[in-house]
Amino acid sequence: MFFVDSHCHLNFPSLLPQADQVIARAKEAGIECFLTACTKLDEVPELIALTRAHENVFASVGVHPEYAAEQGDVTVDDLCAPTNDPKIVALGEAGLDYHYAPDTADAQRRLFRTHLRAAKKSGLPLIIHTREAEDDTIQLLREEASPDLRGVLHCFSSQKRLAEVGLELGFYISASGIITFKSAQELRETFAFVPMNRLLLETDAPYLAPVPFRGRENEPAFLVKTAETLAEIKGVASDELKERTTENFFTLFSKASMA
Repeated sequence: MFFVDSHCHLNFPSLLPQADQVIARAKEAGIECFLTACTKLDEVPELIALTRAHENVFASVGVHPEYAAEQGDVTVDDLCAPTNDPKIVALGEAGLDYHYAPDTADAQRRLFRTHLRAAKKSGLPLIIHTREAEDDTIQLLREEASPDLRGVLHCFSSQKRLAEVGLELGFYISASGIITFKSAQELRETFAFVPMNRLLLETDAPYLAPVPFRGRENEPAFLVKTAETLAEIKGVASDELKERTTENFFTLFSKASMA
C-alpha cells in the first residue's frame, strides 16, 4: 500500500523543471500517486503533458477563485470539454477566496456555481477551495446539492460547521500540512471529528510545508509528516491511515486508475 498526494501543483514553476526528481523523492517516501490540480484553463495542456510523462499522475481542470475576474465568462462546456481525456479525473480547484480579492466576490460566486454545475454534468468530483467565505460556500453547496455532486473540501482550514455541511452533502475533507502547525489546535479537533471514510491527505505543494519543513518549499515527499500527525489525531497506526486514505482517494476520484 502507498500514500496518495491528492492535491499538489507539479506544474508550478518551482516544481516543473525538477518534476522527475520530485516524483522520485516522493516514491522513495512511499507516495506513489498524485493529483496535480489546475488553477487556470490555460494550464490544461501542460497538465495533460505531465500526466502523459508520469503514469501515476492525474490532473483536474478548473479555475481558482483568485483568477475569477481575469478568466472571464467560463462556461460549463469550457470546463467539461477537457474531461474526455483519460487522465483528467476531477474539476477544480474552484470555490471562493475572499482573503486576497474580496472585490471579486460576485465573479467568484458565479464561477463557483458554474463549476458545481460542470461537476454534475461531467460526473467528476469537484475540488473546492474556500477561504474566509464559509457562509457563501455553504449557501452555494446547498443550492446546487444533488446526488450527482461529489467532491472534496481541499486543504481544509475552515470552521467545523463547514466540515459538517460538507460531510452532510457527501463531500470528503482533506488534510494538509496546516494540521502540523502549532497554532492549529482547533483544526486538529475538527479532523478528530471527520470519519475515517471521508479523509484525504494532500500537500498543496509547493505551499504549506508541514513541520519540521516549515519555511521550505513544499513537495509531495513531505506528505508523510502530515500523515503522521493525522494518524495521531485519529488514534490509528500509520499503515491503517495509509490504507484508508488511499482507498478514499480512489473511491472519490474513481476515474483514476493505477498502471
